Amino acid sequence: MQDKESKMNRRSFLKTVGAAGIGSVLAGKKIFAEPNEPNAPVAKETSMPQVPRRMLGKTGVEVPVFSFGAMFNIMENQVHLPKTLQHGVGYWDTADCYAGGNSELGIGKFFKANPSKRKDVFLVTKACPPRTPEEMEKLLQRSLKRMETNYIDLYFLHGMKTGAELTDDVHKWVDGAKKRGLIRFFGFSVHKNMPECLNAAAKAGWIDALMTSYNFRLMQDKQLNDAIEACHQKGIGLVAMKTQGLKVEGGMTDADKKLVEHFTQQGFTEGQAKIKAVLTDQRIASANVGCPQLKYLTLGIAAVLDKTKLTQADMEVFRQYAMASCNGYCAGCANICEEALLGAPYVSDIMRYMMYYNSYGDRQQARELFAMIPQQAKEKLLSLDYKAIEARCPQHLPIGRLVTEAMNKLA
Repeated sequence: MQDKESKMNRRSFLKTVGAAGIGSVLAGKKIFAEPNEPNAPVAKETSMPQVPRRMLGKTGVEVPVFSFGAMFNIMENQVHLPKTLQHGVGYWDTADCYAGGNSELGIGKFFKANPSKRKDVFLVTKACPPRTPEEMEKLLQRSLKRMETNYIDLYFLHGMKTGAELTDDVHKWVDGAKKRGLIRFFGFSVHKNMPECLNAAAKAGWIDALMTSYNFRLMQDKQLNDAIEACHQKGIGLVAMKTQGLKVEGGMTDADKKLVEHFTQQGFTEGQAKIKAVLTDQRIASANVGCPQLKYLTLGIAAVLDKTKLTQADMEVFRQYAMASCNGYCAGCANICEEALLGAPYVSDIMRYMMYYNSYGDRQQARELFAMIPQQAKEKLLSLDYKAIEARCPQHLPIGRLVTEAMNKLA
């Protein structure tokens, strides 16, 4: 009876949060943040609940377990930023290429109006390709100027594709940028070939932190988990992205409905459960979630404030769902596509753009990213026979059909 009442209270709380916002629900209450570790410092009393924090590798910095993905036009939408700080979500993740630069510019607009808030933010931005050391210097200087700051807390290579990008020249540039006080820490983000890239980071010895795709589906990938462990053992801070494990194609299947029903009965949404699943892995410091709409921010914060832990039975539901729906998900193993289709290195990227279009509903971003693929490459992709690559795809994706669909939807 008590368990049933707990689920009902949680469901009511999360429903109210989605409609009114956490601040409206808890205004006036004095709540202490829960320390993540037994010996963590006691949090100060605050008027708003604060999300738990975890140490980011060996950086010595504690970051919120839920972090703010700013891959949208913040120039036109400033309301998210103060909301994050009310609840201790001061890890802001952006990139120089997000929203055509308007994500960084929007952050700069906020800091210019609120200079005292810069100290409350662990600011992360990324260098989009091309990125020789000379180009990275230009991009970093531009990011600093855009965001009205004189340093970046964590600077990433964006969308690293291979460990070969971690060159001695890049290492030398990173050391110089740190000595000049322009960046505190350095690493990369990675959507594809994750095991190779993470193993390269562990071997390199000079990567402070990285952000990798990781979700209930990728938890089943032994190679990726071994690479995560290698990084963890080296003290590299780990941030998870693409935590929802969404499919390339949209639409609700019976398996999708079953998953939603299971977690609705537990008292939270299936999306909140996915964040909780990622954070069951203590090696992950933070789950980074894109929050173009305020509801994603409030629901994500509510999920990590809720102290209910997923059970082994819940994780088994995720495992079974991952197996049942694997043929709709691109796991980012681009090396398989690229080996089978020499000279056509964009297949896994297109699968990701189709996920943005069909499952995220972010059609503008999908089209903008697709537009960056050279026209010559698009024409070649249309002429290829995909039978061999589809036979090798571990997820059994209908790649040929999806590429054709992308040409029609994203062009």
